[in-house]
Amino acid sequence: MKHLLVGIALCLSICSTQAQMSTKPFILGVIDSLASKVLGETRTLNIYLPEGYQANDTTKYPVVYLLDGSADEDFIHVVGLYQFNNFSWINRVPKSIVVGIANVDRRRDFTYPTTVVADKNRNKTSGHSEAFINFIQQELQPFIEARYKGSGNNNTIIGQSLGGLLATEILLKRPTLFQQYIIISPSIWWDNASLLQLNSPILDASFSQPTTVYIGVGKEGLAPTAAPHVMEVEANLLVEKLKASKSPQLTVYFDYLPQEDHATITHQAIFNALRLLYPTKGK
Repeated sequence: MKHLLVGIALCLSICSTQAQMSTKPFILGVIDSLASKVLGETRTLNIYLPEGYQANDTTKYPVVYLLDGSADEDFIHVVGLYQFNNFSWINRVPKSIVVGIANVDRRRDFTYPTTVVADKNRNKTSGHSEAFINFIQQELQPFIEARYKGSGNNNTIIGQSLGGLLATEILLKRPTLFQQYIIISPSIWWDNASLLQLNSPILDASFSQPTTVYIGVGKEGLAPTAAPHVMEVEANLLVEKLKASKSPQLTVYFDYLPQEDHATITHQAIFNALRLLYPTKGK
């Protein structure tokens, strides 16, 4: 009996060892870093490369720049949406590189200076979005285009909440930086919604870059401000502002998701955005 028990234990040990030897990591992407002179710090980048990507071929890929792109934020589930929509039996979106920009200080990077004293006091590091936008334009996009075969002329930005505020600021101030904007629950309330008063080149008839904008908002309610700001209302006002553009090159989609709130909206909104931005690809 003793010999039988020893034999069973040895067999289980061998099986366990073989199982451990047969496992291997599940690779979703790569982690890279970029030393930014503009920001004076090194930024972590989580990068998804689509199926069939080969570093030594000549294929160029659209690039999706994801704000709040840390591994414990939105990177994993957003990559899943793009990978799902790449399945051959769906074939909705082109195979794309997804660049998740990991956060260091999102309030610093995603907000421009505010005149609202209470907001300034609550957000001591806020107000430096211009530097972050310069980082994207001057350093990050050239880095991705050179190192990861980004196409350079088919770029999407995705931002939610304060990330949506930053994406809106880029859209209005430097609209040619991206060709597609997925803006979700944008914190337009920042600085008493001063972005809604901004004159933008995207509103002019002379704006010539084909640009598509998706704006999604859930049942958001009041913004965290002393003065009343209703996020759904201000998202609608942004849509109205954009739809008043005289440029035929601007396409705007508005999506109200009443079953979602500020915490739950991102995944469903991006899924909806991809269906609207690529209407002819679905099976």
